[in-house]
Amino acid sequence: MENLVVIREAQESDHPFIFELSPYLAEVAQLDWHSDEAIKKMQDDYISKMLEETPKPNITFIAEINNVSLGFIHVRTHEDGISGETCGTIPLLAVSPKSQGLGLGKVLIEHGEKWAKNLGCRLLHLEVFANNKKADSFYQNIGFKPETVHMIKPI
Repeated sequence: MENLVVIREAQESDHPFIFELSPYLAEVAQLDWHSDEAIKKMQDDYISKMLEETPKPNITFIAEINNVSLGFIHVRTHEDGISGETCGTIPLLAVSPKSQGLGLGKVLIEHGEKWAKNLGCRLLHLEVFANNKKADSFYQNIGFKPETVHMIKPI
């Protein structure tokens, strides 16, 4: 499988594909205290911000098979909240639903990790919606560990 997968740097022409995955990213949030519309808007806005030019080092990789885009990862630098050191962070990782389970997420993370290591980072950070148990399990299986938990209570 991995031999067929091509990982390449995203181009502006990939932006529509990245936005196509936005509804799936929003869907897994499952936040009862926010409307579906608010979550979808947040996700679209988050992707727009991710794709903006910034002086901070960042990169977006696309995973494709037979020239068909199936997933992406965005990686950038981030200041660690505990040590203050520069680390890598993954604001977004998405694989199209029909392509999940093929190992694309793992391959994309490996590319993001290599990119961050080449910048001298020793840590790789990410956030995941608390209700996204599938993603949480995936991340923990490849070595990520919870560090802090952000909690909220509707009042």
